[in-house]
Amino acid sequence: MMILRLSQKLGKKLGYQPTQVLPHETNPYVDWSGHVFRADRVQYIILSNTASLYSVFMYGRGITNDSLFIKEVMNTLSETLHDDVFEFTAKRLVTPAAARVSLSKPLNRSVPGSMNNLIMMAQCYLEDEDISPYDLSFKLNSVILSYINYDNPREAFSKLLLQPGSPL
Repeated sequence: MMILRLSQKLGKKLGYQPTQVLPHETNPYVDWSGHVFRADRVQYIILSNTASLYSVFMYGRGITNDSLFIKEVMNTLSETLHDDVFEFTAKRLVTPAAARVSLSKPLNRSVPGSMNNLIMMAQCYLEDEDISPYDLSFKLNSVILSYINYDNPREAFSKLLLQPGSPL
């Protein structure tokens, strides 16, 4: 099962407010947190892996319900993971779990707080540079963050397999 944790603002956009907080998924690769934000009058969605903060960005325009959101999440996630040498992870650990998706409230305040830091950086890049959400994902996944022990999200995501109880 894949878990997508929605911020209140994202839930409102999708017309779906989850009522429960699901516990951490045992497979950390399928637990993601999402939020919606604006930069330069354009709406974007950030989706961050709850354990590593590995993030993908996508346009928010046209995503008006949970079904469209899940479809766009899977497309964007698959493409980004494939192009960032995580193809094995996508095919073996993420895509099979997406057959069943559960929407949840955020687990705690620390992940949305760290996502807000990523959003502030994203807004600067999106407003000052001509950068696509796809390219922004790669740029921000190399930023060092205190939430993940001063590692960058890309490295933290790759290290999830080394944790005790890893899905492999």
